[in-house]
Amino acid sequence: MQADVTRETFWTIGPVGKAAFYYLAAVAIGVFLYGTYARFARYAAGEDDWFDRLDDLPGRVLRAARIVASNRNQFDRDLYAGVMHAFVLWGFLTLLIGTTILGIDLDLWEPVTGESFFVGDFYLSYSFVMDAMGLLFVVGVGMAIYRRYTERDGRLWGKHTSLEDDAFVWTLLALGVGGYVLEAFRIIGSAEFVAYEQVSFVGFFLAGVFAEAGVTVGTAETLYTVTWWSHALLAFGFIALIPYAKPFHMISSFANVVTRDEKAGVRLPGVPEDAGPDEIGYGSIDDFSWRHVLDHDACTKCGRCSSVCPAKASGRNLDPRDVILDLKQYRESLDAGRTEEVEIVADGGDSVIAAESMESCMSCMACMDACPVDIEHVSEFTQMNRRLTETGQMDEMVQDAMMNVFQNGNTFGDPARKRPDWTDDLDFEVPDAREEDVEFLWYVGEYPSYDERNQRVARSLATLFERADVSYGILYDDEQHDGNDVRRVGEEGLFEMLVEDNTEAFASATFEKVVTTDPHSMNTFRNEYPEVSEFDDPVFHYTEVVENLVEQGRLGLDGTELDYTATYHDPCHLGRMNDVYEAPRDLIRATGVDLYEMPRNRADSFCCGGGGGGLWMDHDEETKPSEERLREALEDTDAGDAVEKFVVACPMCGTMYEDGRKTGNFEDDIEIVDIAELLCEALATKDGVAVDAPVDADGDTSPTAAD
Repeated sequence: MQADVTRETFWTIGPVGKAAFYYLAAVAIGVFLYGTYARFARYAAGEDDWFDRLDDLPGRVLRAARIVASNRNQFDRDLYAGVMHAFVLWGFLTLLIGTTILGIDLDLWEPVTGESFFVGDFYLSYSFVMDAMGLLFVVGVGMAIYRRYTERDGRLWGKHTSLEDDAFVWTLLALGVGGYVLEAFRIIGSAEFVAYEQVSFVGFFLAGVFAEAGVTVGTAETLYTVTWWSHALLAFGFIALIPYAKPFHMISSFANVVTRDEKAGVRLPGVPEDAGPDEIGYGSIDDFSWRHVLDHDACTKCGRCSSVCPAKASGRNLDPRDVILDLKQYRESLDAGRTEEVEIVADGGDSVIAAESMESCMSCMACMDACPVDIEHVSEFTQMNRRLTETGQMDEMVQDAMMNVFQNGNTFGDPARKRPDWTDDLDFEVPDAREEDVEFLWYVGEYPSYDERNQRVARSLATLFERADVSYGILYDDEQHDGNDVRRVGEEGLFEMLVEDNTEAFASATFEKVVTTDPHSMNTFRNEYPEVSEFDDPVFHYTEVVENLVEQGRLGLDGTELDYTATYHDPCHLGRMNDVYEAPRDLIRATGVDLYEMPRNRADSFCCGGGGGGLWMDHDEETKPSEERLREALEDTDAGDAVEKFVVACPMCGTMYEDGRKTGNFEDDIEIVDIAELLCEALATKDGVAVDAPVDADGDTSPTAAD
């Protein structure tokens, strides 16, 4: 008996209805295929991408499938959304696969063999799995509806929220629930509740509810026909509209993950050697690379990028989601026949994106890290900054900084001969890497060289190297700006000049590795210089090198016990961009300090506000990112207001937080200290040496080991 168990797919539909069904299915699939082809043809018309995103395509697809299947990106920072999306994704895929299996049986297997495999144990297993996974699908969609309409999660609503979003989620719910209602009417219409139908446990339960409500066999048969056609037409409409509406993200987002550049934002695209002034940066939609056009279509409007953007949080005129969707909306208006074209980005006047928005970006990559579909915001924003630069619309303060770099090799505008002046207060001579072979070429960086506050960091690090008997040296006045943030504000030509000059300076020294004080320097030397020059030496941040020295016992930190409560700020370029998280923490703990984590730490860290040229600009902000971060340190760590030291590992961060400490009125609450300074204080305390706390021009003090 059980071997014959099955159900009739076209029950009550009849031959004419069946023919109409197949005709409509063919039309829906045809519209879907044409629309999808048109989308990908549009990508093919875009500019070539500088990075080969289609190498090892099978491997890329496999890696993307693992990422999507695991819902790894959706779970990041949001467990609720991760569970919700997992239910929807796996439920939808199961229903799609189940429908495909049914189609194979009806249209291929049975016509060829004369028999159906949709019977017996297979049918029962199929029915149970489809009911179970379909229930997860409905629950997932319900979770989405609850968050959107009951909780009204702010990040889900914005400038580009439309009826399309409502239609999408409610259509999914109607498809999911409609399948169970259809199943319930079929069970009632079969004239008896046969035992095997209980494997379709959701439909069987609904059938019982409807029967108790008075639905008879005849009524169920009539309602089944109406529901069957309603369900089929809704499904066909959904399929046909996929390429033309929000559901296309099911395809474009997967394509985005397949073609992602794992170093996007960490390294930026170059400018073709033969590019003219009008071809640098994004000035029109036709300038966008095919991958960045795909970015726009992949955006799901989830708002994760907006919710973590420090520029938006501080009141600047930037919402990463709106930038992506504004560009998409403009492109679609042109595709729809719009004849009036405007500038992609401009300072004033009519443009798709305001210059102020691009200038607000800190290039911290928080948006990219949070994006579940791997949209490359920073790469696109940099291209628009390049357009502003080429058209003379760069922020005046940034222009001044760039001119100083061009003329003097640093943003301070000071002569190169003053670059090593910070060494004058040391009681030992810092080796010249141009004159002797060394293991480590130490790139000091401009802020530790010229800024009085950060010069103490340089002297502290030199003291550590000397104490550990490290073979190191510096380039003295041959060192120039590293170019990391020069490139990110759009000055590609100046960046290329700095690469050439610094590479030539490196070539004048004999060394094995490069160590940098600044994570920004480490990032560009490690990830960008090899792309545009012959430089390919190993590059490390000083915390990585010093951690190794501590592990070897070369600093003699054993037994140090600084009696401080501290928290550590992960610099964007050190942590999020280059995955250096543990070395700084290990060094802080090695001093005996009690280390507490802020809620936003490691890859979720909150930018200081200095990146992307922010250090050189004067923004009109509600609250500076540095002030918000200090408030978090004092109020939101487990130690609460007991935190005494705010520890940094980046000169730019140190500068921004010293400023935020003053403007936010935190001067009496917390002290900014670099890890190198903290280590020197620990050593001085252990050795019983007096700790020197020099006072800078603003009255700030920070302890370092006395020279």
